[in-house]
Amino acid sequence: MSKRQIAMVMDLNKCLGCQTCTVACKRLWTRRDGMAHMLWNTVNTQPGTGTPHDWESMGGGFRDERAQPGHRPSVGEFGKAWTFNHEEVAFGGNPDIPLRAEGGAPGKGANWDEDVGGGEYPNSHYFYLPRICNHCTHPACLAACPRKAIDKREADGIVLIDEDRCRGYRFCQEACPYKKIYYNDVEGVSQKCIFCFPRIDAGVTTACSRQCPGRVRFVGFLDDPNGPIYKLVTQYRIALPLHAEHGTQPNVYYVPPLSPPRIDADGNPTEEPRIPNEYLVSLFGPRVVEVLEKIKSERARVANGETSEMLDLLISRKWLDMFGPFTKHPREIAESPIRFYKNGVRT
Repeated sequence: MSKRQIAMVMDLNKCLGCQTCTVACKRLWTRRDGMAHMLWNTVNTQPGTGTPHDWESMGGGFRDERAQPGHRPSVGEFGKAWTFNHEEVAFGGNPDIPLRAEGGAPGKGANWDEDVGGGEYPNSHYFYLPRICNHCTHPACLAACPRKAIDKREADGIVLIDEDRCRGYRFCQEACPYKKIYYNDVEGVSQKCIFCFPRIDAGVTTACSRQCPGRVRFVGFLDDPNGPIYKLVTQYRIALPLHAEHGTQPNVYYVPPLSPPRIDADGNPTEEPRIPNEYLVSLFGPRVVEVLEKIKSERARVANGETSEMLDLLISRKWLDMFGPFTKHPREIAESPIRFYKNGVRT
C-alpha cells in the first residue's frame, strides 16, 4: 500500500473533445520506436466503442480477489497509426492530388467513431470521455505480472512498469480491465501512462491537465482536505470512478455529464434526459443519478442568487487551484530530471 494516493478528476461537462491532452501526452512520452500506435491519453465519444475497440467487453479485473485474464488487444484494435501523402500533396506539383491516408485501415483509427454517439434524431446524444491509466489502488496488471515488473510508488501510488524487468509476457495487458497498457513490439516491453511522474516529482502537474483548454482535469492527493480531489471525491461526492465493478479501485474519477431533455413527437422538451440514465449507470454506477441531481440542485441555487462552493470549484476560475500542490510552471524546473524524460527515454 502507498502512503498517499495521487488522483485525477475529469469534469465531463467541460470536455471539448479537442484532443489537446492527447497531443500533449503523445509529443512528450510516446516518440520512441514501437510507440507509434500508443495513445496513453485518449478521448473518445460515448456511447462508442472507444480504443481499443470494444475495450469494455475485453475482460480483466478481479474476481474472488484473483486477477482475471481477459482479451489481449492487438495493435489493430488499438487503432494503427496512419501515414499521409504529405510530400505528394505539398511538393508533387499537382494541385488536384487530394490528401490520402496510407497504411491504416479505414474505420480502424483510435477515434473512428468520433461524434457518432447514440440515439436517433431528434434525441441524438454524445459526450466525450478522456481516459488514462487509472493508477488503481489494487492494480490487476500488478497482480498478473509474474516478473514483478509493475509497482506502485510508495509516496504517491503512481503505477509504473520497470522496463528492465519486463519480458513482454503481456499478462498485464490481459488483466487490465481498462486496456490502457500497450505493447512495444520493437523493444519487447509493455508501456503505459506514467502520470508524468518526472513532472510530479518536480511540482508540475501532468501535461494533459496543464494543456487542457477546457479546464477539465483536477489533480491532487485523495487525502488533502484543501485540495480539489478530496473536495470533489470525498466532501461533495460528485466524482465517480469508471467501471468500479472490476475491483481495482481506480484513482481517475469523473464528474458525470448533464444532459439536455428529450424531445417528444411534437417537438416539445420532456422531463426525460437525452442521455439515458441507464447508460450512465453502466459506466459510473448507481450513484450517478444522485450526483446529477445534486449538480442540478446547486445550479438552481446559484440561479436564485445563492452561492455554491461546489460549483465555484467546478467552474475553476482560478486555474492553478485545479492542480493541488503541483502548480509550478515547467520553466521553473528547466534543470530538473524532467528534461531527460522528454522523449520517454530513461537515463
